[in-house]
Amino acid sequence: MASGGAPGPGALLCALLWAVAAAAGGDGPGGSPLPGTFGRVYRGTVSINAERVYAFAYSSEPGQVDAVRVYVNSSSENLQYPVLFVVRQQKGVLSWQVPLIFRGLYQRTYNYQEVSRTLCPSEPTPEMGPSDQIIFVDVASMAPFNIGYELLVTRLKNFQLETNKAFNFTASPSQPQYFLYKFPQDVDSVIIKVVSDAVYPCSVVSVQDIVCPVYDLDHNVEFNGVYQSMTKQAAITVQRKDFPGEQFFVVFVIKPEDYACGGSVPSSIHGNVNRTWNLQRTKNLQVTIVPSIKKSVYVQAMFFSFLSFLSFYLGSVVVAFVHYIRVRRKASAGRLSPEDGSGIMASSHPITASTPEGSSYGAIDESSSSGGHQLSSPERGPPAGSDTDSSVEEESDFDTMPEIESDKNVIRTKVFLYLSDLSRKDRRIVSKKYKIYFWNIITIAVFYALPVIQLVITYQTVVNVTGNQDICYYNFLCAHPLGVLSAFNNILSNVGHMLLGFLFLLIVLRRDILHRRAMEIKDVYTLDYGIPKHFGLFYAMGIALMMEGVLSACYHVCPNYSNFQFDTSFMYMIAGLCMLKLYQTRHPDINASAYSAYASFAVVICLAVLGVVFGKNDMWFWIIFSMIHVLASLALSTQIYYMGRFKIDLGIFRRAAMVLYTDCIQQCSRPMYMDRMVLLIVGNLVNWSLSGANSYQVRCIGCGLEATQGPCLSSGVSSCAQWLTMAEFARQRAEANMLSLGCCIGPETSPPTYWGSLSVTCCCIWLSTSS
Repeated sequence: MASGGAPGPGALLCALLWAVAAAAGGDGPGGSPLPGTFGRVYRGTVSINAERVYAFAYSSEPGQVDAVRVYVNSSSENLQYPVLFVVRQQKGVLSWQVPLIFRGLYQRTYNYQEVSRTLCPSEPTPEMGPSDQIIFVDVASMAPFNIGYELLVTRLKNFQLETNKAFNFTASPSQPQYFLYKFPQDVDSVIIKVVSDAVYPCSVVSVQDIVCPVYDLDHNVEFNGVYQSMTKQAAITVQRKDFPGEQFFVVFVIKPEDYACGGSVPSSIHGNVNRTWNLQRTKNLQVTIVPSIKKSVYVQAMFFSFLSFLSFYLGSVVVAFVHYIRVRRKASAGRLSPEDGSGIMASSHPITASTPEGSSYGAIDESSSSGGHQLSSPERGPPAGSDTDSSVEEESDFDTMPEIESDKNVIRTKVFLYLSDLSRKDRRIVSKKYKIYFWNIITIAVFYALPVIQLVITYQTVVNVTGNQDICYYNFLCAHPLGVLSAFNNILSNVGHMLLGFLFLLIVLRRDILHRRAMEIKDVYTLDYGIPKHFGLFYAMGIALMMEGVLSACYHVCPNYSNFQFDTSFMYMIAGLCMLKLYQTRHPDINASAYSAYASFAVVICLAVLGVVFGKNDMWFWIIFSMIHVLASLALSTQIYYMGRFKIDLGIFRRAAMVLYTDCIQQCSRPMYMDRMVLLIVGNLVNWSLSGANSYQVRCIGCGLEATQGPCLSSGVSSCAQWLTMAEFARQRAEANMLSLGCCIGPETSPPTYWGSLSVTCCCIWLSTSS
């Protein structure tokens, strides 16, 4: 009721506006404030001699956030005399010009005649009570002629976002949008999910504190808060502790061009660098804010993870204890099998007692080698004091070529080889050779890990300081931060590598200790049965598994193209060491040395890096790699066929061609090693077929066509099936990490198929095989 009471806030505001207009003394060049009405379109003209000032008044209630949006339009495209709009509020000033100009790559310009901006809202405190607000909008131009304009000021009804409620809106480069969100009482962390049906135009999602002005244009959105680029999906995790006011703005900016998201430049501006274009780039977006996981979930996940891996430790202890009890019982009963590992003394076995101390492991004479049965050796020479036949003295004058039994060139070229033929070297020398693997991989790990850790710490610091989440290619929908880490769960998932790698080392250490004890007591089963036991490669495999966990965790601190090899280098080494161990089991004398093996791994890693850098669009890289792959396969086949006795140098291909000509063309002879020949032919056919298929797919991609299915397979050695499995795992893992839902990386810009160079590992390893 107006009678007998104080006048309302609206009446006071109207009276104030009319008083200001009366004090101005009429419409002059300075432009008297004209009372404005929300929701009404104002049209007029301005020039150097005439400007317009509009005043919009409204009242805010306590706890109510009132946001105002200003829409302006001008038909003029004259960049020399733009229309200037200045909005004055209680706590700040916002200004822009029409046409509004955006700059792209290489100084390309884009102008927009329609501009819409949201004014920074002011929320009155409960102590102040209702407050009256006035907004002045100044319209001016320095043009000597009249320029028309349109002005529309509205109050936003859906400015505050709600939890678990989707909100749809439209934005463009000249019409950005931002909204307010307040944390509920029982929520400490939320995930902002943004989706769109269209990949382009490229957009940016930003989270900023409640500070005016709000940076909502392409050239300044990166000045404050946390931001990330977006094509079809984005997700940002926000924690309450990062915002003292327990509220923040969610800003949506559309970029004037799609280069930042991997898109191309609009065809209409090619060759028109200095011109401007009024491009219509609008994008429909949907934003939903949902609560993130609570701290209790972090604790449960960590506890469950460690408990799961500790169960493996418990199981190993139980197995070791059961084995110990079993061996003790059989030892007390006086019956042990070779699988038990120790117990029978060498003195109780006649063969062991008659074996010379300097003999090699499993040495048998030629008769046993050809017949496949182990026979006891006859006594060499007559007993002492007996007469010697003269014929024996005559036979001693002839050379019986005893070196045949020790010449590796003779032994390894036999048609049928046995384990004893490939384990004739002294076991102590061979064990020291394989221990070099262990010490070398420790050195490699230290020199590799220290710079990696330093670099990822720098990456994480830069992300936290700048707020640029495009630096790291997370799957932001699944990234859960903890402390300074942006994706703690990705790091926690690598604990298994380290814990199980350490358990593997403990198991190997136990086996090594038991083997040494058996050797000390000269156990017959250890000396004369089974395959030679060397643990250097096992130790190296355990260290490699642990380092894979460390470096994979480092990679997942901030995954991107710069540190892509952190996660894959020790994958190569694990797979390579596994293959070396498989081959070393029955070929201990001819396996590769540690130096040549690690050098081969280095070559593979270099090829992988080149594949990441050049393998996506450069056909020459794949041509050169395919040639190297085919030649390496041929050299590898020759080395395997001749069991390491074919010299590896620049003349290997000439000698191989000569053998092929003499044995296959000039005179067709049956291969001496038929089984090896068949397997090698199959392996080469598979490799060459894969190489040809890869070249065809690369040619299609180079011509602008899509690849038929999946990534480009470059090659794969048939004897290394487990290596291809590791490569496929690495590829899928890389794509899962690279296809970031919060960055502009998507299926259209997925990482290059770097892993094509993986298969050459087999060739590099076995080409380094030497005696």
